[in-house]
Amino acid sequence: MEKDFDSEKYKKVKKRIDEIKKFYKHFSVYLIINLFFIGRRIYKDIVRGDSVIEALTDLSNYNFFFLWGIGLIIHGIVVFGAPKIFSKDWEDRKINELMNK
Repeated sequence: MEKDFDSEKYKKVKKRIDEIKKFYKHFSVYLIINLFFIGRRIYKDIVRGDSVIEALTDLSNYNFFFLWGIGLIIHGIVVFGAPKIFSKDWEDRKINELMNK
């Protein structure tokens, strides 16, 4: 089977793979940077006299993590699409479930 690297289908698939790779890179950078900064802030809280529990439960240590997380979720929805909670498939399964009661 000969591969046609100039076809429109190939170009679309290649673009899709690039988008997925970018999302995974974004996610990796998100984890590494946030683990570093959260660890650093918790460490500073402990050095300033907070207990480990106080430092871990101080929500201000996680602000950047949450804000960037919202951006990461939006990026994931753009790349992978929004979850189809009430899709036609779900509706058919629910009808069958209720009919069989």
